[in-house]
Amino acid sequence: MIAGAKGLIRKDPNGRNGQDGVFVFPGFCDVHVHFREPGFSYKETIVSGSRAAARGGYTAVCAMPNLNPVPDSLAHLAAEEALIREAGDIVDVYPYGALTVGEKGAEAADLEGMAERVIAFSDDGKGVQSESMMRSLMERCRKLGKILAAHCEDERLVAGGYIHDGNYARTHGHKGICSESEWGPIARDLRLAKETGCAYHVCHISCRESVELIRAAKKEGVDVTCETGPHYLLLDENDLQEDGRFRMNPPLRSREDREALVEGLLDGTIDMIATDHAPHSAEEKSRGLSGSAFGIVGLECAFPVLYTGLVRTGRMSLELLVEKMAIAPRVRFGIPLAEGDRTEWDLEARYSIDPEEFLSMGRATPFAGKEVYGRCLRTAHGGRIVWEGPGRV
Repeated sequence: MIAGAKGLIRKDPNGRNGQDGVFVFPGFCDVHVHFREPGFSYKETIVSGSRAAARGGYTAVCAMPNLNPVPDSLAHLAAEEALIREAGDIVDVYPYGALTVGEKGAEAADLEGMAERVIAFSDDGKGVQSESMMRSLMERCRKLGKILAAHCEDERLVAGGYIHDGNYARTHGHKGICSESEWGPIARDLRLAKETGCAYHVCHISCRESVELIRAAKKEGVDVTCETGPHYLLLDENDLQEDGRFRMNPPLRSREDREALVEGLLDGTIDMIATDHAPHSAEEKSRGLSGSAFGIVGLECAFPVLYTGLVRTGRMSLELLVEKMAIAPRVRFGIPLAEGDRTEWDLEARYSIDPEEFLSMGRATPFAGKEVYGRCLRTAHGGRIVWEGPGRV
């Protein structure tokens, strides 16, 4: 059993080189990243993603399966596992297995064959459109004792949209994505999870209806957890700019949605924070809101933006933030916290986020230029220093 965050946070009385405000936290854990290998190494590699994770204070990450080949069988999974081994033990990288063959939703993947070698199952990047398919997948995941992590998106309702169907979309001539495209599938899946007893996890929720549905399901005893990202907690459609670094899926929604997410985080409805770190090439993110690829990077700036925007403003405690970033993900997904996994932060360090300093191959973040507090001084994994600023691994 992993202890709560309060017992694992300590202040270094001596600081580092005499610095004040230095804290030691357990290594963070992100259950939703995209490391792009195999198949898309021009966007990110397992090595570059792992180094970015270490720089951001993470010692464990779970890699989503939208790869080539998609890890939908033991043979395809082996290709990813080989690359993880070759990357070395910078941080622990746990692969997801796909739910369906090629993440196409038509044929179930080899869940039984992969179960012992994956952290959970997901078709992230694609929503499972068929209710009968989702029911069958949930039943199999329950029998296997594995979490089903769902990207909830009704493709009929998205219909080519790319930002929230709100005031910004209407006044700037953009095609919007309605909130029901997210909460509709969540409502369906919660009903199926209650019926099947599946351990169900909802990826990157972005709207108030999703919070309300999950809150009610938890009260009914449904085995459900969920995550949201730093950008959904700190930004909304009023922050949009005509720049590809503001295009993500799901999109930034209304101010009311953002407030509902913060409240859900505080009351325990939202269990954890995950970055959905999704790097793309500079060219793929250079086409503005309407033409850029979906996805932003987040591993290297998640803690500073959250600490600055939520803790220093008094919205939440430091202990709760660390709980959501380090402890709760491990408890739900069964990821151990090694005694030597820790990250050291100077919480008084003040600077502006510069994506050109990132170790990730991706540079697109809506937080570029934002002034924040909190700089990662070092991260240790298994007792070894895997990041120490300003040097590299």
